Amino acid sequence: MNRLTLFRFISAIACFLVLHGAVAGDAALPPDIAEELVRAEISPESVAVLVQDVSGTTPLLASNTELPFQPASTMKLVTTYAALELMGPAYKWKTGAYAVGQQAGDILFGDLIIRGSGDPKLVLENVWLFLRQIRASGIREIRGSLILDRSAFAETAYDPSGFDGEPLKPYNAVPDALLLNHKAIRVRFLPDRDGKVVKIAFDPALSDYAVAVPRLVEGECGDWKNKLMVRVSDDSARFDGEYALACGEQNWLLHPYQMSNTYYFAGMFRQIWRDLGGVFNGDVKNGKLPPDARLVAEWTSPPLADVIRDINKYSNNVMARQLFLTLGVLAFNQPADPDHGARTIKNWLAGKGIPAAGMVIDNGSGLSRTERISAATMGSMLAAAFASPVMPELLSSLPIAGYDGTMQRRLKDTGVAGKGHFKTGAIKDVRALAGYLLAASGKRYLVVCMINHPNADRSRQAQDALLKWVYANG
Repeated sequence: MNRLTLFRFISAIACFLVLHGAVAGDAALPPDIAEELVRAEISPESVAVLVQDVSGTTPLLASNTELPFQPASTMKLVTTYAALELMGPAYKWKTGAYAVGQQAGDILFGDLIIRGSGDPKLVLENVWLFLRQIRASGIREIRGSLILDRSAFAETAYDPSGFDGEPLKPYNAVPDALLLNHKAIRVRFLPDRDGKVVKIAFDPALSDYAVAVPRLVEGECGDWKNKLMVRVSDDSARFDGEYALACGEQNWLLHPYQMSNTYYFAGMFRQIWRDLGGVFNGDVKNGKLPPDARLVAEWTSPPLADVIRDINKYSNNVMARQLFLTLGVLAFNQPADPDHGARTIKNWLAGKGIPAAGMVIDNGSGLSRTERISAATMGSMLAAAFASPVMPELLSSLPIAGYDGTMQRRLKDTGVAGKGHFKTGAIKDVRALAGYLLAASGKRYLVVCMINHPNADRSRQAQDALLKWVYANG
């Protein structure tokens, strides 16, 4: 038997098993879906599927629903729904600026303290507005130190390379109660042919920060990032290697993991403060808010309902982890670590009567190799969410099939487009999807599909076939 014949034989057997529900006693998957799984060489036991009317109890389709699977970013559904119920859609984070010491005119003869609460959206434009509030309070020059109180989150050892060995990727930024701009830097490369040099600009700009540029060379652009050896530390950044003139202007969004969070804050603060006409030449260090400090300005984040749109529509891992720890802070009223967040969510699920056997949650974002959840638990949670008062906020935060977010390019020319709200998930060997679909019949279904297999990256056609089947047959 040659290899082609053998493959066809094995595929036929696999298709037979899938079609006839020979896995865990579950109902058979429809032929179109089964065939796509066979084509992708994904074994049936690697797939969990649950389809059920949002107001019903009997599944329309179920396979491997009780087995814990890696959910990838669909775990964000658990975190954001829990947050909506426990914190309320209108919840806002507050970042305070406090002063100690005497103020004479516009000079503060003392320290300025910034206390964070874990705001997931303290991005560049919001930082600028916050510092402008401080300037508007009457402080121009700070003669003391800048003290950063990030004690809302417990000190925990995080390895930014621990997930995938890519610490420069922005999604690997670690949580921080005073996380500015997701601790990301957009590096702009500007080749100057006449000057025979590559100019580099940082956004946000960091005050008094030295940057060593790469050599400008002729030749093809190619994989230009891998031609640069990057080191971004507290005192300087180096981009050793070569940059081809043919690359033109390029942007690289990176996470400066070798730079401390304190220095990142200091560089950004000094630059913006100077741009606003302020003067500050003191030290920047971590500390806690003293009891005699007085409030001079306070930045309030957008409401939670807006924040979870960013988390779910665009699968923002950094914001999800900030939210996860905030849940722990509010539940336990002490500096939170990941265990506090996990316990908060598990207690909440138990209080709602949602079984979560085998569930593992370590950071709430799905950017994890240890997180697990069953399709049954995810489905029960989606059913509860649809009956919850916060359903409109959760539903509107999810990507719309064929229209926006991580579903923008999927199923555009099908009946599913505009009818489905789904959170997607993708990490190595994992593809997942969970959310709601309004079928052609007018009934709305919850849909969960999780695939854990080395060929998971080839499973999009099978997932799309599932959604088209639900739309047509639900």
